[in-house]
Amino acid sequence: MIRRLVTGLAVLTGLSLAAPAAAVINGTPDGERHPNVGGLVAPEAYSDGTWLYCSGTLVSPTVFLTAAHCDDDGSRVRVSFSSAYEDGDKTYGGTFEADPRYPGAQDDSFDIAVVVLDKPVKGITPATLPSAGSLSDLPANQTFTSVGYGAYEVTNEPGGHRYLYDDVRMVATGSLNATNKTWLRISMNAATGDGGTCYGDSGGPNFLGDTGTVASTTITGDAVCRATNVTYRLDTDSARSFLSRYVELP
Repeated sequence: MIRRLVTGLAVLTGLSLAAPAAAVINGTPDGERHPNVGGLVAPEAYSDGTWLYCSGTLVSPTVFLTAAHCDDDGSRVRVSFSSAYEDGDKTYGGTFEADPRYPGAQDDSFDIAVVVLDKPVKGITPATLPSAGSLSDLPANQTFTSVGYGAYEVTNEPGGHRYLYDDVRMVATGSLNATNKTWLRISMNAATGDGGTCYGDSGGPNFLGDTGTVASTTITGDAVCRATNVTYRLDTDSARSFLSRYVELP
């Protein structure tokens, strides 16, 4: 298992103060609770070996759901479903297909993508997707189960914040903060018992409660991964119009 420590935001690709989120904070190792959650494997050419740079979910035997900002449309990528990834673990090759409308605008970023896998994944049950409009009237106490790989801790050092990674699939529970047209904002405030995402969990699932239905995918959040997980709804017309090209929808 490769352990990585990253200092500050500048060295993280494409990040800003409202940056794509990555790993699970205030969570626990997932083990085999969510075997359909995997990670995108960094190219072998990287000097520090292979590691997982974004998360996602198997939603059909040949379709892996993630975020458009995780890679370039048409790229060849690899996916691992290891609960604790190590270089040499089994991976599945596929083609990265982003929503052509990405990056969109603030009200709808179209930040959604899939990896169309070369071969079906056997032995893993895909997650389910929400029905149209089903997330519009969620109760105020609705919880979400966030799963992903990436930074499990953020420390504040004299030289800036450090983000610690170990490529372990993690899980945490957060509560609904706000809903709008295309976004679900999920509290990850540890002071209220919530947990959530950080750099490396981008594209990963936020399951509705403790169900197997992916309500939304992790997109962004606050810079130091303490307050809010901002996630892209999968029940909207825009998300469904993209997904319907690749998977049968409820």
